[in-house]
Amino acid sequence: MVLPKTTTVTIKKVTGHHTAVIEDQVIREVPVTLFLNDEELVTLVCSPDHLEELAVGFLCSEGILQRRTDLMGVFIRPEEGLIWVETSRPVPGRKNFLKRYITTCCGRGRTSFYFINDARGISPVTSSLIIRADSILNFARELEEAAAMFQSTGGTHGAALYSQNERLLFYEDIGRHNAVDKIFGRAFLDDMDLRDKLLVFSGRVSSEILIKVARMGIPILIARGAPTDLALEMAKAVGITVVGFARDDRMNIYTHGERVIVP
Repeated sequence: MVLPKTTTVTIKKVTGHHTAVIEDQVIREVPVTLFLNDEELVTLVCSPDHLEELAVGFLCSEGILQRRTDLMGVFIRPEEGLIWVETSRPVPGRKNFLKRYITTCCGRGRTSFYFINDARGISPVTSSLIIRADSILNFARELEEAAAMFQSTGGTHGAALYSQNERLLFYEDIGRHNAVDKIFGRAFLDDMDLRDKLLVFSGRVSSEILIKVARMGIPILIARGAPTDLALEMAKAVGITVVGFARDDRMNIYTHGERVIVP
């Protein structure tokens, strides 16, 4: 069953001194409850499409799914907002799941990875991938052009997976984290090698987004928005190239700029 992504509402549109009553498209937002091995784990608020990719990508991002053989099955009732995932791995304790905390490193007061699962399964990202600056700007423009739901509603974020030459995957969602998780989920399901890929993203680069990219092993993250300082600190530590404000004819290269060829 395919659920509609938008709904039609009647609005009063004001432009200058002119007022008109028109029909407008609004993006849908739905809660989806995820069960892991028959135990309720979390409720995600998302756009109601590509729910398999979302559920699998979320579990990958949290370090619960690490190998393709961990996943035994996904069962979805989209009209009821329910997803069941069966895995060969144990369910994490709900008391600690998604608990935030702050630690210091070596007594220097340095903020470290602060999700309970973040310290597990993240290795330095190594890649020989190099990309031209003009390709980065082309990919950023293509992301904007592909975002049909954003163009009609203004209410979504987009994420795309690229090789050096072409777009491989693209998803939109009301949540920027969800859009990235859908990329992660499809790549995991298709057993894709991501060490020579790029992620192009419409939103800002927070530490949560950076952690997801690090778990994927993607070496280059291109965003149309800004990064946070913690995201950049993490990117330096794990070897990810972060490019922000990639739009029009400009960009900022924040970390590991050796992967970007600038004329």
